[in-house]
Amino acid sequence: MTDSRHAELPPEPEPLPIPVVDNHCHLDIGRDGPAAEVADQVSAATRVGVNRLVQIGCDRESARWTVGILDDHPALLGGVAIHPNEAPRHAAAGELEEALTEIEQLAAHARVRVIGESGLDYYRTGPDGVGAQHESFRAHIEIAKRTGLALQIHDRDAHEDVLRILAEEGPPERVVLHCFSGDMEMARECVRRGYYLSFAGTVTFKNARDLRNALAVTPLEHLLVETDAPYLTPSPHRGQTNAPYLVPHTVRAMAATLNVAVPTLCEALSANSEAVYGPW
Repeated sequence: MTDSRHAELPPEPEPLPIPVVDNHCHLDIGRDGPAAEVADQVSAATRVGVNRLVQIGCDRESARWTVGILDDHPALLGGVAIHPNEAPRHAAAGELEEALTEIEQLAAHARVRVIGESGLDYYRTGPDGVGAQHESFRAHIEIAKRTGLALQIHDRDAHEDVLRILAEEGPPERVVLHCFSGDMEMARECVRRGYYLSFAGTVTFKNARDLRNALAVTPLEHLLVETDAPYLTPSPHRGQTNAPYLVPHTVRAMAATLNVAVPTLCEALSANSEAVYGPW
C-alpha cells in the first residue's frame, strides 16, 4: 500500500510463521481518507502471513459492496448484516423487515459465510433503540440458522442481553463473539456454550488487563483473531489506521498472554477459522 493517501499507515510487521485469517475487517471503510484498494490490502496482508480475510458488510450498502467483490478476490469470504446501530434507523423508517429480507438474499452468495455483524450496542444507541436492536438481533439469529451460516456478534455494553437472547432463540451451529470485550466469567460461559471468541487489537492495549485475563482462560480451539480494520489498531500503532496486515501484532500478543509458541497459536487460529467458515 504505497499510495500517498495511505502514507500514514504503520510499517509491515515481521511475517507470521504460519498463515492465519483476519476473521473480521471492513475493507470498504477508510478512516483518515479513502480506503486502500482491496487488492493492495490483500497483498500487504498476504506478505505478512495473513492470507485469508473475512470482509464484513454491516449495512445495506456495504453488504452489497461485499457481495460484489467476493468473486474477484479468492482470499476473501464475506459476511452481511444490519449492524445493531443501523437497526433503529431502519425501524423508524419502517424498513427493517425489508432490510433483513435483502440481507438474507445477499447471503445466498456462495462466498458469503457469515451473518454478521449483528447483536446489541448500548453504547451508541440509547434506550429508544433497544427494541429495534432486539428485533433485528433475533431475526439475524434465525437467518443464520436458516442459511446454515456462522453468526458474528457485535456486543458493546450488552453482555447479559446478548447471551440471554442467544439462549432464548437457540443459537446457530457456529457463533463468533466478534471483538470479544467480556471478562473471564463471560469467556468461560461462552466456551461452555461452544462459542468462538475473536480477539482484536484491543487485547494489546496496556489498560486491557481484564481482556487478557479473559483470553488466558479461553482454550485454543475456541480462539479467532481479527482487526476490525480500519479500527482498533494494535499496539504499538494504536491510534493509526488499522489494516489486515497488522494482525501479526495481535497474534504475538495473544501468544504471549497464553504462554504458547506463535506457530502453535497460528495453527489453531487457521484451523478454527476453517471450522467456522469452511474452505476458502
